[in-house]
Amino acid sequence: MRKIFVTFLMICAGIVNAQPTKSAVWQADNGDGTYKNPVIHADYSDPDAIRVGDDYYMISSSFNHAPGLPILHSRDLVNWTLVGHVLKQQSPFDHFSKVQHGGGVWAPSIRYHNNEFYIYYPDPDFGIYLTKAKNILGPWSESTLVATGKGLIDPCPLWDDNGKTYLVHAYAGSRAGIKSIIVVREMNKEGTRTIGDAVMVYDGHEDDPTIEGPKFYKRNGWYYIFAPAGGVTPGWQTVLRSKNVYGPYERKVVLHQGSSPVNGPHQGAWVDTKTGEDWFLHFQDKDAYGRIVHLQPMKWINNWPVIGEDKDGDGKGEPVLVYKKPNVGKVFPVTTIADSDEFSTSKLGLQWQWQANPEGGWAFTTPDGFLRMFSALLTNSVKSAWDYPNLLAQKFPAEEFTATAKFSFLPRWEGEKFALMVHGADYAFLSVEKRTDGNYISLASCKEADKGKEETVQDGSQINSRDIYFRVKVSKGAVCTFSYSEDEKTFIPLGENFVAKPGRWVGAKVGMFFTRKNKTNDAGYVNVDWFRIER
Repeated sequence: MRKIFVTFLMICAGIVNAQPTKSAVWQADNGDGTYKNPVIHADYSDPDAIRVGDDYYMISSSFNHAPGLPILHSRDLVNWTLVGHVLKQQSPFDHFSKVQHGGGVWAPSIRYHNNEFYIYYPDPDFGIYLTKAKNILGPWSESTLVATGKGLIDPCPLWDDNGKTYLVHAYAGSRAGIKSIIVVREMNKEGTRTIGDAVMVYDGHEDDPTIEGPKFYKRNGWYYIFAPAGGVTPGWQTVLRSKNVYGPYERKVVLHQGSSPVNGPHQGAWVDTKTGEDWFLHFQDKDAYGRIVHLQPMKWINNWPVIGEDKDGDGKGEPVLVYKKPNVGKVFPVTTIADSDEFSTSKLGLQWQWQANPEGGWAFTTPDGFLRMFSALLTNSVKSAWDYPNLLAQKFPAEEFTATAKFSFLPRWEGEKFALMVHGADYAFLSVEKRTDGNYISLASCKEADKGKEETVQDGSQINSRDIYFRVKVSKGAVCTFSYSEDEKTFIPLGENFVAKPGRWVGAKVGMFFTRKNKTNDAGYVNVDWFRIER
């Protein structure tokens, strides 16, 4: 029976803001006045956040994926929703029409100044960009280069009370040939371009190797640079302070793993509440699950921040797993980032991203409630599914979940192939392909796809149904099991268990693609009825 749906579209500044949702697989709000970490069990790496009035806004790295630069919203720092993206496509547009693994948007920063939102983000191959908007949902200004150069990363501005404007940033050794240092540059008053030379204010080679991701603040006459160090997985959170913007800066470690299971707790944002509380958002690298977001209590002692739980009183905290929710003056309902999608609106759900700038004909939502994906002919430079630009995917939403897609397979040409994929440096996908004598199911997998290794394919049975269900079950340790069904009752497993791996600087993703081998003026298509994330 065709599904019947009623949809209410909330459109603000051209961006669809979906109704509040509750994930079936991860909720941080315990419903009893406490929360559990992570507050977001998904790959929103390098988070930065601000409070504007009663609202909290968070952004994160998005690398080569489009749309890019996600915007998340919360009223209590625990319940977050995804409300939009800053970048519909990434520039330079031709460059990002191909998959650029590990390129694109690295650690950004967001600030609210003169009644405008400012986002500074780095592309390590081009420089530091600025985009602005009066409304958090846009429209956002065209991205402009504030500083040009390879390896300039992780920028954050500071508008000083003396009228001057500064930018702090780090360096990526892969592009710049130097790393582990923090520099400050003066900008023009508007914050649109740097006007001074870079001044090295801290060299972390001795005590804080790979120091990066700096966030700039001023409090009680002190300049503070919050910066993670020690590497993504084994690292810690360092804070630098000085009475002079150019230093010298004192150094203190304020958050480390300690006896907790939360490795590398660092790289994030200090925010406060109207009630006078201080909090710190940061990420934890969880391998295939990506860099997931945690929330830590924070307090100031002797003009130093102490983050998390300081068990021995040495000023160096460790992450909390369960804690009392922030006091924001009100209690808000449980909401989470959307994961399932019924494709019943005129826009794709905000959780979906392509691997590169999308072409206009890859997918459309239809008035009768489908996502119609047309097969794409890929260029000869694309050697494997590691580099498919037309992979429409979303982040892993929890440690354990099941993703199921219901679709109608309507090919026109031999070689057209539709797949449900788990993507990373190792990948696997379940597919149905039109061949000379019918449609066939198969399972492909590839280990070390990022190193150019070849995929292996295990053929399944011929399938006669037009309507098909593809499923992948993800268990602890990112162990994936693929299966398919013709009636949504009996699912037939295919292939051995597959262990997902992260991509380049990103967690594994789950999604769909549709490809073909021939040039044509009338491609075949699939109608995806729904995509559901369940336990």
